Amino acid sequence: MMNTMTTDELTIAIAVPLEAEHVERIRAVDPSITVLYEPELLPPERFPADHSGDPDFKRTPEQEERYWSMLNKAQILYGFPNENPAGLARIAQSNPHLQWIHAMAAGAGGAVKASGLDSETLQKFKVTTSAGVHALPLAEFAALGILNGFKRSAELAQDQAAKVWPELRTPTKLVNGSKLVITGLGEIGLETARIARALGMKVSGTKRNVEEIEGIDEVADNDGLAGLLATADAVVNTLPGTPYTEKLFNHEVFSAMKPGTVFANVGRGTVVDEEALVEALDNGQVSYACLDVFAVEPLPQYSPLWNHPKVMVSPHTSALSAAENRLIAERFISNLRTFLDGGELPHLVDTVHFY
Repeated sequence: MMNTMTTDELTIAIAVPLEAEHVERIRAVDPSITVLYEPELLPPERFPADHSGDPDFKRTPEQEERYWSMLNKAQILYGFPNENPAGLARIAQSNPHLQWIHAMAAGAGGAVKASGLDSETLQKFKVTTSAGVHALPLAEFAALGILNGFKRSAELAQDQAAKVWPELRTPTKLVNGSKLVITGLGEIGLETARIARALGMKVSGTKRNVEEIEGIDEVADNDGLAGLLATADAVVNTLPGTPYTEKLFNHEVFSAMKPGTVFANVGRGTVVDEEALVEALDNGQVSYACLDVFAVEPLPQYSPLWNHPKVMVSPHTSALSAAENRLIAERFISNLRTFLDGGELPHLVDTVHFY
């Protein structure tokens, strides 16, 4: 059973690298809270929002003891300890009054699952994600993928590299009036839909719980996906990696697409059967694929996706922006206000489906 704490005992520990200015903004939320932040115990960031920090960073035994002592004093953690599932598993066992952890990732369910914690332990505290913080940059990247595919940027780059000026002019495809299917009409999916509609696209998509959504022509569940794909000109996946989405995009689903479909993936790589995707690219079912995520990351050197002329490989960085730490801190501050007021925390990790 979760220990309850009064707000005058409420302690927050910053478990991951974070700029001091954002720490001060968290401290300013309420005079009743204590924020523990020891930057010398945290690895330096190599780039903006580098939540894991420099992998070469090592704490001394004394620093390691101080780090875990700090975390064990807190009821609330900003970030998973050491930003990994093992750190989450350890703090869940060592901190009996832990109430809430705010995760840096939007798809933190995978790390919660990988921690190996049983359902009883996971009921003792809440885990919120930073879902939505990354919606705009991911949606912009998906739009880039659609535009690249429709405007033949891969072919143009090949011709430019070879200094070829084709005799026959090949038309590009109009985005305006074309049809887009988005798998996963959550925050990322709806932001993608907003941008797509601004470009004149007609948008349909999938949702676990089918319901009407303003601005979306048709909403279906995964069973209805093939029907939506039959008339789609472009498809964007935003779905997280769960047992229900594992290799959703398989041979059958790619075959349901009409020839020449543009495909972008800003969800999780495990949603796509990469062998089936390569086959679809080779037979023309998919004309172009813009991929930010892969089944195995880093993408193995032997993967045919690296050198495929119709593929753009992005190293799972499309969500990253210089504003990310500020946006996550703002999300946490909003959640903290809700927590202090006794409200329901948004973006909770589902400990059954792990998303």
